[in-house]
Order: sequence, then structure tokens, then C-alpha cells
Amino acid sequence: MLEHSRISMAQDKRGVSLKRVLLAVILTLVVLFVVVCPAVGLTAEQQEKASVALGARGDEVRGIQKLLADSGFYAGEIDGVFGPVTAKAVKEFQRSTSLDVSGVVDKETFAYLERLAGEPSRYSRTLAMKASAYSAHDPGNGSYTYRGNLLRRGLAAVDPSVIPLGTRLYIKGYGYAIADDIGSAIKGNRIDLAFDSRSDALNFGVQRVTVYIVD
Repeated sequence: MLEHSRISMAQDKRGVSLKRVLLAVILTLVVLFVVVCPAVGLTAEQQEKASVALGARGDEVRGIQKLLADSGFYAGEIDGVFGPVTAKAVKEFQRSTSLDVSGVVDKETFAYLERLAGEPSRYSRTLAMKASAYSAHDPGNGSYTYRGNLLRRGLAAVDPSVIPLGTRLYIKGYGYAIADDIGSAIKGNRIDLAFDSRSDALNFGVQRVTVYIVD
């Protein structure tokens, strides 16, 4: 009877040891899977899900709108809503960079947006202009441009006979802008650059600038 108990105890110990070995093997496989396969998130299916398209909302859309605005492609409000105006701006950006014109911000489009900076590599002409500055907070100014967009940095008032409204511009010392507004004093080779605050507009003052006509 005693011998039988010893045999049973030995078998129980071997069973416990085997379970521990199996558990160690499973844990090792899990660790190897996590370490060796970190790119599981880069599958085609997940990339498709990561694309930002019409109807999306949130901070990611707001960031895309800001990049489009800083690049001179988007004149609308940066509100985090991927509507038709944002989709149109995405398509224009994709067309200008020879990307597939889908209106969807995929990984490649986002990478191009983040890289776009500095003076434009392609432009039709340049103009030497007298630039002033304004904001929605200046006395007598409204909150919207002539084309109906919320007044903010990245928009400019021009003489449409010199620069057609909707033209994409680049101004040294200011960045990209869209000709989106007009003004009674903005005639000939004059341009009025919008800023987000009155203090920023006053700090800019009046300067002689080079304006690149990008469109």
C-alpha cells in the first residue's frame, strides 16, 4: 500500500512538471510571436481601415485639414469633419503630387502631406507685391472672407484682376495661402495676408514680399 502511494505521488509530480513545461513552451511561443511579428498592424486590411475618408470625424481629420491648409489646398474651417470640401482639397492635393486621386487620405497621401514644406518646386510666375496684414479681430472686419470661409491664417485678400480668387499662393516669410478675399484698398500689386490674431497682424505690419503663383 505504501509503495502504491509513492508511485501515485511520483506520477502526480511528473504530471505537474509536464504542465509546467507545456506552460513555458506556450509562453515562449507567445513572446516570439509578439517580438518577431510586430508588423501585424501593417496588413492591407488594417491599412484600409486606417484610411481617412468622407464622413470621418475627429482630431485625425482636424490634423489633415491643418496640413492641407498649411499647404495652400484648403480654405475651409478646421473643424474635424471630413466633408465634401475637405475631400475636394484632398483630391486637389493628390492631383498636384501625382498620387491616385481618390479623395481618401491613405498612408501614402498622409506621408506626402507631412513632407510638403518650403518654397514650391513648381509655379507659373512670381510677383513683387506690397503686403499688409489683417485679422477677424480688427475693427470693422468681419469673420468671413468674400468666398464665405472663416477668416484665418492661410487666406489672403487680393485684386482679382491680378490674382484670380481661388489661386494657390506661396509668400516668402508667410507660407502657403489661398486667394480667398478682396478689399477696397487691395488694388494692383497689393496683397492682404490674414492672421489668427490682431497682434500677429500688427507684428507683420507692411512688407515687400515675393508672391509665387502656384496654380
